[in-house]
Amino acid sequence: MPRVKAITTGSIPSFLDVILNFAESDTSSTLAMQDTWPSQLKAKPGGRLVMYGDDTWLKLFPDTFFRSDGTTSFFVSDFTEVDRNVTRHVPFELDQSDWNGMIMHYLGLDHIGHKAGPRSPHMIPKHHEMDAIVERIYQALQTKDHLKSTLLVLCGDHGMNDAGNHGGSAPGETSPALVFMSPKLKEISQGSPCPIETPKSAFQYYNVVEQSDVAPTLAGLLGFPIPLNNLGIFIPEFLRFWSESERMDLMTSNAQQMLRIVQATFSDIAFDGVVDRTRCIEPASDGEQLQCHWATIKAIQDNQNAANEEKLSALTKFLQAAQDILSSTASSYDVSKLQLGIATAAATACCAVIALAALSPGEWSLWNCILVLSYGSMMFASSYVEEEQDFWYWISSGWLVLLYLKFFLLSTPIRYHQVLYSPILLVIHRILRRWNQTGQKHAGEPDIAKAFLPTHNVFLWIAVTATFLDMARRIAWTGLPGIPRQVAGCASIVLSMSALGFKIAFTIADTPELLSGIPQYLWKPIEGTSLVFTARIVFWGIALSAVYNAYHGIKLKPDLKSSANGKQFNFTAECSCG
Repeated sequence: MPRVKAITTGSIPSFLDVILNFAESDTSSTLAMQDTWPSQLKAKPGGRLVMYGDDTWLKLFPDTFFRSDGTTSFFVSDFTEVDRNVTRHVPFELDQSDWNGMIMHYLGLDHIGHKAGPRSPHMIPKHHEMDAIVERIYQALQTKDHLKSTLLVLCGDHGMNDAGNHGGSAPGETSPALVFMSPKLKEISQGSPCPIETPKSAFQYYNVVEQSDVAPTLAGLLGFPIPLNNLGIFIPEFLRFWSESERMDLMTSNAQQMLRIVQATFSDIAFDGVVDRTRCIEPASDGEQLQCHWATIKAIQDNQNAANEEKLSALTKFLQAAQDILSSTASSYDVSKLQLGIATAAATACCAVIALAALSPGEWSLWNCILVLSYGSMMFASSYVEEEQDFWYWISSGWLVLLYLKFFLLSTPIRYHQVLYSPILLVIHRILRRWNQTGQKHAGEPDIAKAFLPTHNVFLWIAVTATFLDMARRIAWTGLPGIPRQVAGCASIVLSMSALGFKIAFTIADTPELLSGIPQYLWKPIEGTSLVFTARIVFWGIALSAVYNAYHGIKLKPDLKSSANGKQFNFTAECSCG
């Protein structure tokens, strides 16, 4: 949602927009009352919009679309139907002439990234599918008379990192592609070489623009006003469509729209008055810097001998400076409140230390102090938070080494069978570290789960089955106290096997290739089983077990208390008799 807001309004989304992105029922994040290019397109004579794909657009723009068919974006296991639901409308809409804007938001690539990463075998076929759709639309633009003045904009609202996720600051996450396509663009460009052998830098192949630049560029190309809250700049490559005077009018309109936001942000600075040019050598603030840029524009415009290139250069410098400053201002924070939060956290930490001091050495060891202090210090850097698993890897390795030293050096006599436990656990620990890479830096690196298990399905399902059988054993022995062992065993088997059946049924529907090499008679009877019904059995079983354990624990407390009192009475009586 935040990225869609940036593309449609030209503004910078706030942290609150990220939070509202998870609230599907939230209505406060709607853009219905904001100035956007969809609302501008709809306001044009005969304006009608159609939308297919991610239903985020329907939540952001209620009552905006003439025809629509939304698909929820949270079923990330669906790689196919979410896109077919969009594509099935394409042939019909390309034959219609009753709309002036069509939005198609495909979700399949995003879902594949989240579920299996960018190197998934599903990724290349999905790219081919998208290529075919773009080709079909562009051919319609070339052949259908009512589409010959249509602009096709192909873009991503975000990229993905090596793990297939997004939301961070990695180049792959913040460098989505943007392509403008139309037969009319041949008037100003013959296209660009593709593919490029050596990109300028990571994920930067051609020119780089801000995501907010899409809104003013569409406004100029399609002939409607720039959105009021826009912080974007008209993409200069398209200026070749117009004459010099028209270019000046377009960029001046963009600069004046941006100036209104600058004046509202720096209300204590007069942008219409006379500026002391000596102060522009080293401006004292961001506001003064923008004031000097605007004064330069006015001085050049007043000079009748100034060339249009000079005027465009001054306008561009002002727009770029305003975009940088206003974008950083949009994400600025109240420092005093941050300081208050840090002080509150420090006071809480002091109270915790005071409380720990009351504990005996046996209850609170030096190792626990090191653990809490070192873990707490990680919270002051986002990079440490993203790689939190490394902390637990190292701290658990240190703990195993400490146990080894304890049993080998401090035990008298040496218990050799216990000494061997730590090296064995260290080997297991190392295997677990390589089992599934996580975090941000190494999430896409090869690991056991991605490189070994998909090609050794028999081993995978032996491990899965052993895990569920172990769960059944544990539930039977300790999970259902107070129930006869035979009854508890039957209940645990039903619950665990239902969970295993759900796992297999979900695999059949989601990644059936993981069942290749497994005899069909072991999983074929489960094929077609309702996932919802199986899930309900599992979750109802877990809920009933939790309720029973809570009831049994509450019922057991008085018995333990009376038992303890009885033992104390007997002990006193024995002492008295002695």
